[in-house]
Amino acid sequence: MAKVKLADVARAAEVHPGTASRALNPDQRGQVSAETVDRVVRAAQRLGYVPNAQARALRTARSHLVGIVVPDITNPLFPPIVRGAEHVLTSAGYTVLLTDTDNDRERERRQIESLLGRGVDGFIIATALWDDPLLTDLAEAGVPVVLTNRSASGGRWPYVAGDDQAGVRLSVQHLVGLGHRSIVHLAGPQNVSTGRDRARAFRAAAKEFGIGNGDARVSVCLSYSEAHGRTAMEKVLAARTPFTAVVAGNDLIALGALDALSDAGYACPEDVSVVGFNDMPFVGRLQPALTTVRLPLQRMGALAADLLMTELDAEGRQDAPTRTLLGVDLVVRGSTAAAPKRSRSRSRSRRT
Repeated sequence: MAKVKLADVARAAEVHPGTASRALNPDQRGQVSAETVDRVVRAAQRLGYVPNAQARALRTARSHLVGIVVPDITNPLFPPIVRGAEHVLTSAGYTVLLTDTDNDRERERRQIESLLGRGVDGFIIATALWDDPLLTDLAEAGVPVVLTNRSASGGRWPYVAGDDQAGVRLSVQHLVGLGHRSIVHLAGPQNVSTGRDRARAFRAAAKEFGIGNGDARVSVCLSYSEAHGRTAMEKVLAARTPFTAVVAGNDLIALGALDALSDAGYACPEDVSVVGFNDMPFVGRLQPALTTVRLPLQRMGALAADLLMTELDAEGRQDAPTRTLLGVDLVVRGSTAAAPKRSRSRSRSRRT
């Protein structure tokens, strides 16, 4: 049998979930009319709703435990974020509990429920989907959450992220300045804000700099991985889309694209320039070193921790969630150069 949620009770009682939460909490039901309390209680009993005792405890006591949820701790993007958050939190007397979801949604739900069972005060979450039912469940349970690196639809949660739009615009501007007019974008997955926002920014930059139809030059990757970067690049090559440069959704996608280009006989940057995103620690040691967008990852984690402590102190009284976009920098290295004079097809025939 499906678990009855607070939202189900609120819907049955025809009230807002926050009102239902107060009506079912003995410490807060004085804020709600007696008639509403009676209606909510009867709806809860009829549906068999069992209140989450741990979530209720979050509103009345502090454990000084904070959960940090990342999708893959082996991804070099996340350790600096965790380090920044941990430094701020431990300095304020909190203990950090880190969990790695391995990009598995069911695993993520189990881990978050386990951390709630330990009485965490709140979460810093770096795994958010654009439409994320788990975030909605946490909000309805009154659990403080701050998002980092990604945002989510609805605008209900505070978040800290890099300025994706500015980063992609810098990438396209750099390539146009080198003479590139045919640029493709290997976009990240579209079920997360970073993939959506960077693809939208590429289309906007294509229009701004007059380099053709951005929609026709976007190839979507199913995940932020080398394997899917390779697959997306191979699709572009198979379609014989003219291009001299690639803006990748992140550095891992860029690595996959470089592998596919090399296998097809193209040299970087002589035939094709490639730009990544994130500036992971190893990309400066590649041959050629990768031009990429640098995010202030440690500061991102630190600000997320500050935001979470503000949320905890506010106890839900804030009028609107704080949204912080941090500035980014384009780090120019050896993977970008002046656009080749020969077309892509002639360049390839020269090598075969």
